[in-house]
Amino acid sequence: MVNALLLLILAAFVVLYWCWPELQRTYWQRKYNHVALTSHEQAILKRYMPIYFKMTDVDRSKLERHIIWFLNEKRFLARDGLTLTAPMKLLIAADACLLVLNKPWPLYKNVKEILLYPSAYYAPQSTRDNAGLVSYHTSVRQGESWPGGTLVLSWHDVLQGNRLPSDGHNLVFHEFAHQLDQQTGKTTGTPALSSKAQYQKWAEVFNRAFTQLKSHVAYNIPHVIDSYGATNEAEFFAVITETFIEKPLQLKQFDPQIYQLLVDYYQFDPKAWH
Repeated sequence: MVNALLLLILAAFVVLYWCWPELQRTYWQRKYNHVALTSHEQAILKRYMPIYFKMTDVDRSKLERHIIWFLNEKRFLARDGLTLTAPMKLLIAADACLLVLNKPWPLYKNVKEILLYPSAYYAPQSTRDNAGLVSYHTSVRQGESWPGGTLVLSWHDVLQGNRLPSDGHNLVFHEFAHQLDQQTGKTTGTPALSSKAQYQKWAEVFNRAFTQLKSHVAYNIPHVIDSYGATNEAEFFAVITETFIEKPLQLKQFDPQIYQLLVDYYQFDPKAWH
């Protein structure tokens, strides 16, 4: 009798484990089914997020549903005396959700909270030299993405990224791209993909494009991708995500292969928004 009961409990647990994502989505769909952005919130996005204004009605509707979910499921915290307002959270959520426009809930599974500073901030940093000597100092940063689920953003730079929508720089795109990268448990520039063939294709195209950027930076050759992307593979993925969304025409002309790789991964083509 006891063994049968234990087997029944175990079977119920296994079923619940496999069905949990779908049960969660059903719960969220019911919870947010009748929640919509207000006309005032839509007006804010039209003013401060040019891409939102240019999207099709279908894509804009998807983005709004994601924004509603994000604002209710993620925590925002202000730092250094910043007064956190609803429009601030709205704009950050909109930029973050754009990257996962065609992805199902939950979005950014690992992200728990977003810390917002008024502007660039000081952060402690340690470095180790070849002799093993560790030195401690501070560095000025605009944003960070921590594997534990915390993002840090400078509000000044968040605004700047939206004011200049075609310069290839957007802090929210950059830091949330790091979160997509970190979903694999590592920060390597390769996000979670669905098949072995996709990983092979990613490695081939991504590594070739990364090597090309490093070569161009080394020889001071102009490149459509910002030189910061040559730092390492993780930064290359974050920087090329910014370029993909903000300078799609230039990127496709410069490197059609890497452009198509990103279209396949993100499941949208940003050329339609420009």
